[in-house]
Amino acid sequence: MSSALKCDLSSILKETDASRQCMDDNNYRKNMCTSYFLKYKNCRKFWHAIMVQRRRDGVKPNMPTAEERENILKSIGGTPY
Repeated sequence: MSSALKCDLSSILKETDASRQCMDDNNYRKNMCTSYFLKYKNCRKFWHAIMVQRRRDGVKPNMPTAEERENILKSIGGTPY
């Protein structure tokens, strides 16, 4: 995980934990957890795109704060991943 994405612990860690739990629950059969892996991947892509756009726009910090992330997700009607 890139150092910039580490700032978004609440979103990415939630998806990471869900993936790990699925693997535990399914005896580490990856094919049983595909949807969890996709959510994690899409989560990282989503927040990375936000970070890149903020950097281009000169907004600091590059990664939105927890409150800003919550507002972003509310404005689009929930998580897009």
